[in-house]
Amino acid sequence: MSDETGAMAYDGAVRWAANRPDQFWLEAAKAIDWVENPPRAHDQSMGWFPEGILNTCHNCLDRHVQAGRGDALALAYDSPVTGTIRHYTYRELLYETERTAAMLASLGAEKGDRVILYMPMIPETVFAMLACARLGVIHSVVFGGFAPPELAKRIDDATPKLVLTASCGIEGSRTIAYKPLVDEALVLAAHSVEHVVLVQREQLTADLMPVRDIDWHDLQRRTADQPAPPCVPLASGEPLYILYTSGTTGTPKGVVRDNGGHAVALAWSMANIYGIGAGDTFWAASDVGWVVGHSYIVYGPLLVGATTVLFEGKPVGTPDPGTFWRTIVRHKVKSFFTAPTAIRAIRKEDPDARFLKEIGTGACRAVFLAGERADPETIAWLERLSGLPVIDHWWQTELGWPAIASCFAMGDLRRKPGSAGFPVPGYQFAILDDDGLALPDGASGNVVIETPLPPGTFRSLWNNDATFVRNFETFPGYYETGDAGFRDRDGFVHIMGRTDDIINIAGHRLSTGQMEEIVARQPGVAECAVVGAHDDLKGMVPVAFVTPQAGYATDKSLVERSVLSVRSELGAIAALKAVLVVEQLPKTRSGKILRSLLRKIVNREPFDIPATIDEPETPAKLAAVFAEEAGFNDPHSLKRVSD
Repeated sequence: MSDETGAMAYDGAVRWAANRPDQFWLEAAKAIDWVENPPRAHDQSMGWFPEGILNTCHNCLDRHVQAGRGDALALAYDSPVTGTIRHYTYRELLYETERTAAMLASLGAEKGDRVILYMPMIPETVFAMLACARLGVIHSVVFGGFAPPELAKRIDDATPKLVLTASCGIEGSRTIAYKPLVDEALVLAAHSVEHVVLVQREQLTADLMPVRDIDWHDLQRRTADQPAPPCVPLASGEPLYILYTSGTTGTPKGVVRDNGGHAVALAWSMANIYGIGAGDTFWAASDVGWVVGHSYIVYGPLLVGATTVLFEGKPVGTPDPGTFWRTIVRHKVKSFFTAPTAIRAIRKEDPDARFLKEIGTGACRAVFLAGERADPETIAWLERLSGLPVIDHWWQTELGWPAIASCFAMGDLRRKPGSAGFPVPGYQFAILDDDGLALPDGASGNVVIETPLPPGTFRSLWNNDATFVRNFETFPGYYETGDAGFRDRDGFVHIMGRTDDIINIAGHRLSTGQMEEIVARQPGVAECAVVGAHDDLKGMVPVAFVTPQAGYATDKSLVERSVLSVRSELGAIAALKAVLVVEQLPKTRSGKILRSLLRKIVNREPFDIPATIDEPETPAKLAAVFAEEAGFNDPHSLKRVSD
């Protein structure tokens, strides 16, 4: 299919979804097995597919087995940190899910109850999520390794009947004991759970508290003779899961995902964005603790009968920068999804792509990036060396599936460096100024989406209606994404970062994302982040943190080149003079750079170590570097970093 034909297919879908949304989404809903078919697509008060009844687990497993595809491969578990590879057919995954559902049911878990999963990237985590979906139990996955106070907040908010966990998780070369963290969280939490069910891993075993704590495999043996629980019919709008947004403080925000809209949206996206159907292999290199893991490790691929890869490892160090390419080839991955930060990490360790050239990408047809803004240089590097289209796309935990993308499976390969693509059919975007007025193409403003939001997006926050409503109050008729960006004359949407990443320099509003793009193109730059620091004269000035590629750590020209390139492209008003070369940037475990933390460092504000951080020692190291190189006593000290 030519690019022009693909663009026509995309444009037709956009018009259909915008002009006849009821018809568009009822047609999409035919990809799902319904106990009761929805007679209409949307109701203002009831949400998407009102009166429709279904079960998500049935759609992920039972129907494929019943259709004669029980021997097709459903799940490939690949754990380079333990040297383990296991495969599960749809029949085997259904069996494991049924046995897990029987376990949960034996402990009294039933429709409407909540269960918290504090688990690593092991097959039992997938079994548990699907088992909850089977029973109508609402699961809430909390990223394994979260600090006990954060886990306690989520326990108190969700009030779960059970906590499912494992004895340990493995983060690169580190083994993290989970049970002491769970025990501490349960002491801190006001809510008491009836039982903790724990998977003992051979890398590290845990002590169990009598009565409350139960060994997973012991419980599995005790319930082996119990009949497999059937799939519980659920109304389309009933909750499938709660997922708390990362980095929350105070009362956490629990995004509630429904069953019907979620299933329809994910099935549509697998077919029309990623080009994945029955028998294909899809790999999202994320964690089930994040929304990508929910949507595109567990539910999305299984809804369409594909094979999904569950990967327990890192892009580098497990064992080397070739592990992603090796995994893609080994499992015959057709479409690959990861975060830009993962590609930057690989590039930093292997700038000449020696592993990529040696291993190749096998049957892979496209690479998708999301979770963090993808700088054009990283995309260009991977496209040039892999020969594959590298497609940036954008969405949020609240949305649950892509909102801006190139619809690859429609044949639309139009891409532009720095843009996440075009609005996905069903999403209506606008760029507004702070007064709610539409801005012309090319002008940066608040990125908002018209309501009603399409299927699969959030309709509430758990126990937090007031905060949910605030997402729609600033710009009536729109959902406020919290991101800043612009639409160019060709219709491409450019997300330039959070609205607080727009800095005002002497009255000029400039995007730190634009500066990051320019710095990232410099030879030797592996990764960078630009934030605004308060300045008595100009209001704000930009400060860049740069991590060098292998072999560039002592390159004295790196700072000067970064400063001159920003000045050349944006003009002297950009005033980038402070550039710090550092070993690493602070990131969440999902790979997002913690720019809010960097802002506090450069503004000399006190900061806490976020529960989501990957390397807890990084902020203190950066603060020390900033204090040493910038100097806290000289009001013009920022200039000395590069001057």
